[in-house]
Amino acid sequence: MSTWNDPPGGFHPVSAPDYLPRPQLEALQLQRLQQVVWRSYDRVPLTQSRMTERGLTPASIASLADVARLPFTVKADLRDTYPFGLFASPMEQIVRLHASSGTTGKPIVVAYTQADLDVWSEVMVRAFVACGVHRGDVIQNAYGYGLFTGGLGAHYGGEALGATVIPISGGNTERQLMVMADFGVTAICCTPSYFLHLLESAKETKTDFSKLRVGIFGAEPWSDSMRERIQDESGIRAHDIYGLSEIIGPGVGIECREQRGLHIFEDHFYPEIIDPDTGEVLPEGAEGELVLTTLSKQAMPMIRYRTRDITALVSDKCGCGRTLRRIRRIGRRSDDMFIIRGVNVFPSQVETALLRVEGTLPHYAIVLTREKGLDQMEVKVEVTPEVFSDEIRKLEELQTRLEASIENILGIRVKVTLVQPRSIARSEGKAKRVTDNRSQ
Repeated sequence: MSTWNDPPGGFHPVSAPDYLPRPQLEALQLQRLQQVVWRSYDRVPLTQSRMTERGLTPASIASLADVARLPFTVKADLRDTYPFGLFASPMEQIVRLHASSGTTGKPIVVAYTQADLDVWSEVMVRAFVACGVHRGDVIQNAYGYGLFTGGLGAHYGGEALGATVIPISGGNTERQLMVMADFGVTAICCTPSYFLHLLESAKETKTDFSKLRVGIFGAEPWSDSMRERIQDESGIRAHDIYGLSEIIGPGVGIECREQRGLHIFEDHFYPEIIDPDTGEVLPEGAEGELVLTTLSKQAMPMIRYRTRDITALVSDKCGCGRTLRRIRRIGRRSDDMFIIRGVNVFPSQVETALLRVEGTLPHYAIVLTREKGLDQMEVKVEVTPEVFSDEIRKLEELQTRLEASIENILGIRVKVTLVQPRSIARSEGKAKRVTDNRSQ
């Protein structure tokens, strides 16, 4: 059995790894990579069998470039080994279990030792600091608590920072607005789609949330157009946070105040970009699928986990001074694409097209049908109350502009149907934007 060194205890609001010179950071990454490969090889049968098939042992990993020789891990592996088959720590050392919502079949289960939870709190502290949250802030945490990792991840990070955390969880919009106003909330954590829902309700109730200055939004892809809408209508700074349960939860990456991509906390999570079709590693700057390897996870190490998120790695100097590489904001996944008349379409492209046209609301539904063997696409989009009450001619003009905007981005003509405000179901968790209603 290999030895395993716990991550160093203790951390500070501005953590030294964020500013390490690259040679020192890469030396730390290699040391931790070698440790985590030994740990997974020794304790996870799936890792050992796949490395053996490739003629690899942990001793084969002599440089960071050697990570590309290791086998991938995919979400199906977590389901196939349900519930504890990928654990690298005995149950008596596991202090926390989380699980996905389990929309298809069994949920995926993820585990944490106390050291893992300490790392999670550390990266969340660094994430909050990066976007300007500090001790003395009042954080309204509207991510869901329970088996979902978002709520507790942000919660413990906020407390470790020394901020005041309100564990309100998701839902109950009326209570959310009351707390936001009465408790003097200065920062909020939730999905961007739910914050837009809060904004709508705040306008109707004339709720004052003037002390709010920072939003930390994640758990779903969202566009730059949506960010502009949020910032313009609320007056806050909207920051994108990235994470996934399989790796640790929220806190894998964060936008700093420069908002020029998300810094990955590379001392704990090693990023690669691959061609989603071939699996080949792509050069820096090329767009592809993000692959992550945990460098300090004890309970459940992830070796080259395929996230299915499409982005690119960039390392040009950031104005914040952090030496951590960044990923471009994620607007789509390799597995949420659908094909209409031979054209690849992503929901994020539709959202961008809609938000370019004044008079619409950022709530829409995509309906796919099949008529006479051909795929057809309709976009139902809400319009503002003022526009909806306009004369027919103006509505028709808006519909034409929307269809033209979508065609300009997608390259195909699709039908747009204007619907009245609040006629499309809202989500208080992750946005549910696509309805697939195919018929022959």
